[in-house]
Amino acid sequence: MRYLPLLLLCLLAQGCTQTQKSLGETVKLALLGPDDVEVTAEQVEGLPYASMYLRVNDGQRIFVVLGFDENGQQKWITRDRTMIVTRHGRVVKTLGLANDLHEVSNLDQDPLADPLHLTEGAGWTRQLSWSAAGRFHAATAVSRFTRLQDQVLDLIGHRVACRVWQEEVTADGNTWRNIFWIDTTTGQVRQSRQTLGDDFSVETTILKPAKS
Repeated sequence: MRYLPLLLLCLLAQGCTQTQKSLGETVKLALLGPDDVEVTAEQVEGLPYASMYLRVNDGQRIFVVLGFDENGQQKWITRDRTMIVTRHGRVVKTLGLANDLHEVSNLDQDPLADPLHLTEGAGWTRQLSWSAAGRFHAATAVSRFTRLQDQVLDLIGHRVACRVWQEEVTADGNTWRNIFWIDTTTGQVRQSRQTLGDDFSVETTILKPAKS
């Protein structure tokens, strides 16, 4: 577990060498910089934190860093202190957004927990709860996975071979599709497009994975 704010303050208070300046500017970019950001491999590797691109509801892309990695969950911090919580690459909770995902049940049975052994037609049932337009919603979600054509992602200059899986989800009379790009070597979800409920969607691209 890492306490991100204290570490960031320490980094930003460092001296004036070129390396320190570069690292400090990258940290500022992570939390204070403009949306629709583009970072370099040098900037990503210069940070001691895992990092990713995040897009919410087809908005502008932002760069976020990993604040905490505990109990199998990764807690990603945005520049305005919004939190996105993931488990096995799936978004399982959000805090501070206009609409928030509150809870996903039965996570131990999520097929993404063992992605390199995912099989065609794998299924999963769980309870979802979320808020939209100030109202609380809950539903039972049922998934079926289908394998799509493999792809190679170019992630800040690194080519990552991925298996691509589509998850068709039915909940509360609605159907949507999530897509996950899974690293063929590590089994990590490196990119995803996920719907969380009622026209609430996120896209993630892992630039620097959390260390296992």
